[in-house]
Amino acid sequence: MRRYFYFFIFYFLIINSWCQGFVDHTKNAGINHFFEVYEGMFGGGVAVLDFNNDGFEDLYLTGGMQDDQLLENQKDGTFKNVFREANLEAALEFVTQGVATADFNRDGWLDLFITTITTKGQKKSIPRARNILFLNQGDGTFKDQSLAFGIEGAESFSTGISIGDFNLDGYPDVYVGNYFTDYDGGLKEISDATIVNAGKTAKGYLYENKKGKKLVEVSKKYELNHRGFSFGGIFTDFDNDHDLDLIINNDFGYKAKPNYLLENLYPKKKFKYVEKTYKMDLRINAMGGATADINADGFLDYFITNIRFNRFMIQNPEENIFIDKAETLGTQFFTISWGANFNDFDHDGDIDLFVSNGDLNPNCVPMYNFYFENERSFYKENSSKYGLKDYGVGRGSAVFDLENDGDMDILVISQKPIRPYGPPSITRLYKNVMATGNYLKVKLKGNASTPSAFGSRIKLFSDSLFINHEIDGGNTSHLSHNSRIGHFGLGYRNTIDSLQVEWPGGKKQVLYNIPVNQTLQIEEEETFKESNDKSYLWIFIIIIFLGFFLLLNYKKQLRN
Repeated sequence: MRRYFYFFIFYFLIINSWCQGFVDHTKNAGINHFFEVYEGMFGGGVAVLDFNNDGFEDLYLTGGMQDDQLLENQKDGTFKNVFREANLEAALEFVTQGVATADFNRDGWLDLFITTITTKGQKKSIPRARNILFLNQGDGTFKDQSLAFGIEGAESFSTGISIGDFNLDGYPDVYVGNYFTDYDGGLKEISDATIVNAGKTAKGYLYENKKGKKLVEVSKKYELNHRGFSFGGIFTDFDNDHDLDLIINNDFGYKAKPNYLLENLYPKKKFKYVEKTYKMDLRINAMGGATADINADGFLDYFITNIRFNRFMIQNPEENIFIDKAETLGTQFFTISWGANFNDFDHDGDIDLFVSNGDLNPNCVPMYNFYFENERSFYKENSSKYGLKDYGVGRGSAVFDLENDGDMDILVISQKPIRPYGPPSITRLYKNVMATGNYLKVKLKGNASTPSAFGSRIKLFSDSLFINHEIDGGNTSHLSHNSRIGHFGLGYRNTIDSLQVEWPGGKKQVLYNIPVNQTLQIEEEETFKESNDKSYLWIFIIIIFLGFFLLLNYKKQLRN
């Protein structure tokens, strides 16, 4: 009898663990963090990066009025905060907001771009502050190179950062969203009136990377003239023409400026506003977004977080429009959402969705996060079932693989409530304990493309399964940057028939008969070639000489 009793106890524990899905690993991982707002709702974000190139993903957390943290992965499921050892103290002066990472100078080490809204210690009036670019020195430390790269003079109220190579020269470029032009503080209550009347809408910054030495603001050159209460943009190739377009998420779109969709007209140096044509001019409180090809039709779809009801914009390539299918797909819940992350968390071959929620600080009415489990034609909200029903004041979120075990884990930034608040509100790390199927992770190394191959497509084929994944360049979710390693859940499938990588610009590489349950590293076959801007000068000189020669010849013929 006792034998049966122990069997049932063991069976119950196994089933309970499987149903739980995620466990709160925050304390065990050594994470002690919350985001402290300066005033109002703004911040914060998290970026996933391997800053020391040891093969394990680390985290950078913005803190707002609190210190930021650089969490070094200790390879045993824990982190160590090495912020000061990494020489990042220059960030302590600022109220930080968002963060994204890239190898800006192509030296093989990931750098940090951090947005700010003001300096600490200020009173009611908020002077706009500069953003920060830290270059990785390759020895575990960073150096503030904001002045050298030309971004120190741009004082702004900045939010999200997205990184992508919009001119296809192999260097990562940047789009920074700005919220206010002027702001005099006083956000004791958050409402349409207080925000809209608190400051003027702002222009974003489009930075072109000049050979890893400068970031030059080129909005006017590329014909960008929009404004808005912006939480930034997302570089993404929505039209499948192998260059990166730009989605701009704006808050209070119904009172100020809507969302924008900018089509990259490369090789022309121009972005074209096409949001009305594609029905992406959403007049909502857009906070962030996530990107995935949900219906496996080869075209990307976008989940846009919002106050009240989120938008699930499914692309209809036949009519060249996007259609909101949030209600049809089961994701239309009344809440205030910020971060969003698509991933096949349970490895069953379809893409699930995590959404971080939180009230507008200091209002602070508790609301829980969402976990939408993909049930093929419908999403079911299962946050309670899978251990993700947290009532913290959630903001940015990111997905990564903590232990390199193939299971994708979730980190959620939470704000410290300004007013008394029942549930605890701290940054949490959720460890995935439910993934049972097979998987594949793909790490790309760009040569002609940016080192992280932002904007590349990875297309996986296995039996009837097709997955179309775009490498994330930041500000998917909210003010955050996910892992740049592609992840694919495969269910019961034991082999992958083929894997096709489409690099920015359209070059393709195809691999066949790939084993599962591994991290596959793929290096771009095309080598990097430094662009020569003087080529146009030589063409001009040749044309002048030819014209001069033809003129002399013409005069000679007239004399004869």
